[in-house]
Amino acid sequence: MSDVELVKKMLRAVLQSSKHGVAMTRLQGDYRALTGEIIPYRQFGHGSLESFLHSLPGVVRLERSSAGEVMCFAGVCEETAHIAQLVARQKNVKKSGCSKLLNFQMRAKSSSLFSHNEAKGTAILAFCRGNQGDANFWVGLKKIITAALRFLSGCTNFVSSLFLLFSQTECDVCCVVSSAQQKPVNSADVEVVQGRVKQLLQKYCSGVWLSKIPQLYRIMFQEELHMHKELATWTHICTKSKPPLSPTSPNSTKLDFSFPETPNAHSHSPITPPSTPPSHQPLTPEIKQKLRQLLSKYSQGLWAHALPQLFQEFFFFFFFFFFFFSANVLEDLSLLADACMVEYPMPDNRKRAILYALPCQVQTQPRPRPPPLVLPYTGNPHVPPLIIPTTDFLSVLVMEVSSTDNIVLRFVGEGYSKALEVLEEAMLQFYNTVGAGLCLLSPKIGQLVAAAIEDDAVLRAQVHLILEDTVKVYCVDHGFFEVVSRKKILQLRDQFLTLPFQATTCQLAGLEPFSTDGVVLKTLESLAVGRTLLVEIVEREDTPAIVLYDTSENEDVNVNAVCLKALQDKSMENPLQVNSVYTNVCVTNVCSDGSIYCQLPSRGQAKLKDIMDKIEAHFISQLTWELLVSKPFCGKVCLAKYKGKWARAEIINLHGSQVLDILFLDLGLPASLEVSELREIPPIFLKELITIPPQAIKCILEELNADGSVWPPEAVLWLRETVLNKIVKLDETRTVHIYLFTGNGAQDLQSSVNRQLASCPFWQRDIHFSKITRVSEPILPEAGDSPYTALALSNGLTLPPQLDLPGVGQNMDVFVSVACHPGHFVLQLWQDLYKLVVLMGEMILFYNKQEVTQINIQKNNVYAAKIDNNWHRVLVKGVLTNGLVSVYELDYGKYELINYSQLQPLIDEFRQLPFQGISAQLAGVNQGFWVEEASMVFRNHVEKKPLVAQIESFEEGDWPWERKISVYLVDTTHEDNDIWIHNIMVEFLDEINRAA
Repeated sequence: MSDVELVKKMLRAVLQSSKHGVAMTRLQGDYRALTGEIIPYRQFGHGSLESFLHSLPGVVRLERSSAGEVMCFAGVCEETAHIAQLVARQKNVKKSGCSKLLNFQMRAKSSSLFSHNEAKGTAILAFCRGNQGDANFWVGLKKIITAALRFLSGCTNFVSSLFLLFSQTECDVCCVVSSAQQKPVNSADVEVVQGRVKQLLQKYCSGVWLSKIPQLYRIMFQEELHMHKELATWTHICTKSKPPLSPTSPNSTKLDFSFPETPNAHSHSPITPPSTPPSHQPLTPEIKQKLRQLLSKYSQGLWAHALPQLFQEFFFFFFFFFFFFSANVLEDLSLLADACMVEYPMPDNRKRAILYALPCQVQTQPRPRPPPLVLPYTGNPHVPPLIIPTTDFLSVLVMEVSSTDNIVLRFVGEGYSKALEVLEEAMLQFYNTVGAGLCLLSPKIGQLVAAAIEDDAVLRAQVHLILEDTVKVYCVDHGFFEVVSRKKILQLRDQFLTLPFQATTCQLAGLEPFSTDGVVLKTLESLAVGRTLLVEIVEREDTPAIVLYDTSENEDVNVNAVCLKALQDKSMENPLQVNSVYTNVCVTNVCSDGSIYCQLPSRGQAKLKDIMDKIEAHFISQLTWELLVSKPFCGKVCLAKYKGKWARAEIINLHGSQVLDILFLDLGLPASLEVSELREIPPIFLKELITIPPQAIKCILEELNADGSVWPPEAVLWLRETVLNKIVKLDETRTVHIYLFTGNGAQDLQSSVNRQLASCPFWQRDIHFSKITRVSEPILPEAGDSPYTALALSNGLTLPPQLDLPGVGQNMDVFVSVACHPGHFVLQLWQDLYKLVVLMGEMILFYNKQEVTQINIQKNNVYAAKIDNNWHRVLVKGVLTNGLVSVYELDYGKYELINYSQLQPLIDEFRQLPFQGISAQLAGVNQGFWVEEASMVFRNHVEKKPLVAQIESFEEGDWPWERKISVYLVDTTHEDNDIWIHNIMVEFLDEINRAA
């Protein structure tokens, strides 16, 4: 079969399934959804899709709708006339109907089992018949896979599409369970009832309680089931099983859908499931290779549950084999043992696993940086390479910027800037003493030298250019060029070459396409050059990718994000004018503090819609796995799904390696997602899309409190129900302070949303707060006391198991999260910290999607609390009269005051991991009152540091958080010797006593 004939047959399959036609703008997407490819009209010599379709009058009939849109209909020929009649007779799919088995008889060839899927409770059983060595066989197979997936996702016109598809490929379908409408029949007929029961059981792949069948049957078919007593005898329809642990009674029975053999009367081979369970089917080398490809994009790991979606999206053909032949692979991850590493961060939940690339596939060690010499020169002595610090955040001094891909900086801190200061002081002293005898009379280009830049500065440098009386050198520790007299070029002694050259180059992450843009470079120079900034290392390549932060102000400034925003076209913004009325305004978000985000009609909005439509079409036809976001960082602009469509999103926070917070830029809507849900902006649309400013404008309702405090939940819910996603009018009285109207009439302030909300009874906050249990004073810890007393918890509260610790005299690796003084600090087990990070990520994904609800807050109960954009497990210590709640973070040991609305019930799923905070005191010292000086010394040595703890004694309590241990702390990070913290404290106290 030629390529053009195959395309014709696939086009018929697409168009024949829709009696109302397919818009030309959607044809490419529907064609790819069916075949996994786009229509290759250029391959056949046509410059446009419409030209190609006009050349196929027997396949496609083009008509223009009343709205002016070009519609495509299936052309009628003798081969497909009966299919056209079948589609034309299709009724409205919204009407209910029973399902039956459609049997198709086609050319008989050797059969082999094609597919078997139970993942969504719907059975699709088929046999593929054809010569597997034939290329057309695999083409047809791919089309069948696609059609099957369309059925699983609820394609309403599946029957006619599948019938036509199979009838025009060299394949034979034996049986398909269909959702097409059938003619109404008498409900008393046994066969019809059996067919309906079969349809019902297909929806519940884990089985259904026999006692629940009549109720479910009534709901599904609006009829009573009069023969439910006979269900257990219909062994050709279902199987009966008695679970070992029944939640109801010992006689409870479950029915499961069974796959009976097809009667011989239908002239088909029996349909039987695979002899080997799917969970034991080995994965092919091709699937494992695709898995390795995916994991190479996620060096920090990937949730296992994301695999099916990613395979379907990027490796369409292999998705069939991964999903159908290994439908239970996620239940048996041992099948992936030779392709990746599997880790279960939540031991009690085996369904939550993270997959990592094998060590040989990912380079995790920091790479040494070669000396940043300008010119090569073979006569130079060896200089050790610069090792990039292993920490993700560190301070740097930005020295030179030639492009965003070539930023010269040096690291600040021990072993870097401080070591350089010591070296340069030694060089100055040395050359001031013996420098006259070390003058280099004949320097060579590329040679390393000591350059006396000033009277009080001798720097390491490399010769770049030699003139008559001067030499141009590159200062290898500072990243700049300098012209000095030839008399000041000195021999560089080997003793000054032990420290790596400190100047190194980096590139700004996310700005690669704009590396030489004048606007970007001007912004970067004004924000960064000559300043000490905080740097986040995103990618440790030969030229590391970094994000720069200016932390000198109250709020940190993301330099990368500011440079990117400098590219925005200001003419596409929506500058609101005071005392102006705007219509056709769409409210996209209502925040917990009452602020709202609005979209106004604008040139930017129209351009944004056009580009996003093109991106949707691009992803349908050309989505590749290279567009996965593998290196997320704050300030990155990418794409995420919102209500099924891609939208612009900016990453605003990272929670470990798997979960992050984003802001939909054009909706003003925050969300929490997994990294695997993000996509890169296709390069061909990036520059155009970045120039469009965010289309959501933040506004504040006039006359209502605008102090930034959290509103009562009822007020937020009322406002959302009133205006969210609705077209309203906006009357601006002053910048971003507005009146909002939902009607089309005159703007009467009394009818504004503002006044309506102000008159609601729940707007009176005192009324709301009176419903909450209060205490008159906060409960705060006192120095030297345990942070808890024996408290009675409410009935039915389930607590995690006690944290398992080594015995007395044993060592454990710990991290000190909080240190008040030697009498009270909080430890965390170092080996379990990653489990806490995963748990908090899960909590973020769960709670950030929940609506704000009012709960009854009770003292001494455990809740989930939102603190600094994270969700923590906390114990409520008291509820204050001003609506604030005093809580204790059970995993970190901190006390916080938060608004009552930031508390939510802690569900059982998040009560499985033991509370990670361990209250402790330092052994080896006399406990008592600790002066502030001693407390500061202790904090400086232990807080936020990994240490080794040796357990001296236990003091158990009534509740997990009341346990307290006495430990020796040891700092083992020094090469020479270990430092015992109690010895430091004893020596410090002795000095204080002697001074007194």
